[in-house]
Amino acid sequence: MQKERTVFVIGHKNPDTDSICAAIAYAALKNKLNEGSFAPKRAGEINNETKFVLEHFEVDVPEFIDHVGTQVSDVTIKTTPAISKEFSLKKAWNTMRDLGDATMPVAQDGKLVGIISVKDIATANMDVYETHILAMSHTKYTNILETIDGKMIVGDENDVVTKGKILIGAANPDLLESYLDEGDIVITGNRFESQLCGIEMNAGCIVVCMGAPVSKTIQKLAIENNCKIISTPHDTYMTARLMSQSTPVGYFMRKENLITFHKDDFIVDIKSVLSKIRHRDFPVLDHEGNYCGMLSRRSLLNTEKKKIIMVDHNEKSQAVDGIDEAEIIEIIDHHRLGSLETTMPVYFRNQPVGCTATIVYGMYLENGIEVEPKIAGLLCSAILSDTLMFRSPTCTEKDKLAAEALAEVAGIEIQEYAEKMFRAGSCLGDKAPEEIFYQDFKKFSGGGLSFGVGQISSLDQDELAQLRPKIAAYMKSIQGSCDILFFLLTNIITESSELVFVGDKAKEVVDAAFCGKMEDDWILLPGMVSRKKQFVPKILNGIQQLI
Repeated sequence: MQKERTVFVIGHKNPDTDSICAAIAYAALKNKLNEGSFAPKRAGEINNETKFVLEHFEVDVPEFIDHVGTQVSDVTIKTTPAISKEFSLKKAWNTMRDLGDATMPVAQDGKLVGIISVKDIATANMDVYETHILAMSHTKYTNILETIDGKMIVGDENDVVTKGKILIGAANPDLLESYLDEGDIVITGNRFESQLCGIEMNAGCIVVCMGAPVSKTIQKLAIENNCKIISTPHDTYMTARLMSQSTPVGYFMRKENLITFHKDDFIVDIKSVLSKIRHRDFPVLDHEGNYCGMLSRRSLLNTEKKKIIMVDHNEKSQAVDGIDEAEIIEIIDHHRLGSLETTMPVYFRNQPVGCTATIVYGMYLENGIEVEPKIAGLLCSAILSDTLMFRSPTCTEKDKLAAEALAEVAGIEIQEYAEKMFRAGSCLGDKAPEEIFYQDFKKFSGGGLSFGVGQISSLDQDELAQLRPKIAAYMKSIQGSCDILFFLLTNIITESSELVFVGDKAKEVVDAAFCGKMEDDWILLPGMVSRKKQFVPKILNGIQQLI
C-alpha cells in the first residue's frame, strides 16, 4: 500500500506573520479533521516580528521549501539492491533473472561505483576470447568455486588469480608441456599424468572435473609446489564454459560517465536527459551521494504532483516557485483575486476581512474544533499584525472580535502584547537594506506595467527616517526587476507612511495616484497604512489614468 503523501500548507514568498501563522494553524485544523496528512511550510525567511511570535508561543518555525515542482523523490523509486563489484558475472546474471531487472547498480560502502547490464554480460560472454581473463580481472577463487560449484581441495580459497591462462589439459603430457605456462589454470579429468604434468610445470591451479577423486600423492605434490586443486562435479566442457563467468562484474561494469539522478532533482529538469538516453532504469542518489534505488521510465507515467494548500495569497507571482507543477487543492485568502489558474476545481475561500487568520479561526468554529492556546496565540498575533492592532482600514469587526476571543484563549493582553510584537519587528538596525526590502514584498501588475511593493512597519519614526535613504539607494541598485518599485515605511503610531519609489514612470504614477508634494524619490502619505486596501488600488488607478 502506497504511503499517503503529505499536503503542504504554504503562504506567499517573503512571508509575513499572517502567512506563517495561518499556515501553521490551518495545517493543525486539517490534521484534527482527519482529512489526511498536512504540514505547514514557508516560502521565505521569517521576519523579526514573526520570529518573536513563534518564540513567544514556543512553536517551531515551519520548514523552508523553495520549489514545489515534482521531484525524483515524488516518483516511485525501485528498491533494486546494489551488488558488489566482486560479484561474478554468473551471480549478477542470476540476480537480474530473479529480480526481473535488466540493469543492476554496483556499489561499495553505499556509494555507486558502476552499472552492469544484461547487455554488458552478454558482451562479456560472446565477445571476450581472452584466455587470460581471470588474471586480467583479478578474479577471486571464491568466485570460481561458486560459479563451477567447486570445492577447494588444496590451497586458500580467498586467494586471487593474478597470472596465467585457462587451459584444458586434454593432450598427452609431452604435448601439454609445450603450451602450459607458469600460473595457468588447467582443467582436466581423472588423469594422473596430466595432473602431475601441471604441477611439475608450476600451474597455478588444477581443476579436476566430474568429481573425480584426487590422489594423496597429487595433493602432497600440489602443496609442495604451491599449486591449488579444485574439484567440480561438472564435465570439462561445462567447466570451461562456466569458468569465464566467474570474473567479477567490476571488470566489465560501466564506471565512466554514468547517468544518475538525485532525489532532489526536478522531473522537468531531467526529462531532456531521459529523451536522449534510452536506458530503462537510472540510479538515484541521495544528497550525500549514497545509492538509494533505480528510477524507471515507466514509473514516470505514474508521477504524483505535490499537493498544495495556498494561504494568504492567490497570485502566481507571489507563490512559491514551481506552483505550476504542483496540484493546488485549496486556497484560503483575503486579498483581491489574482491571475492564478488551476487545472482542477479547488476549494477556494476568500473573505473581505483584514487577515487570513480570521478566516482560519472561523473554520475552527464551524467545525467545532477547540483552538489550543498556542494556536490561538498565533492566530491572534497574525490579526494584530495585519490590522496594525485594528488601525488599518482593512480591519473589520470580525477581525477585532476574533482577536479578542483568541487573546483570551492564549492568555495575552492585546495592547501590551501587540506593542512588544511590533517593537520586535521594528528592530531593523542589524538588517541589511536588501533583507528589509524583501521582508514583506509582493509583485503586482496592471495596465501593462509590473510593480513591486515592499512594506515595513515600526513604532519608531527616527528609525524609519534613518532607513529611508538606505532603502532608496538599494531600490535604485535593483531597478529593472520591475517597471516600478515602491516601498512603504509605515509608522504605526501616526498611521502614516513614507513612500519611496523608483522607475521610469514612478513619479507620474505616484502623482496621478496621490497628488501630494513629492521629494526626489519619496512622498509622505498621511493615513496610508494598508498596502492591500489603500495603496495598491490607488496605484492601479494612477496607472489607468496614464494609459
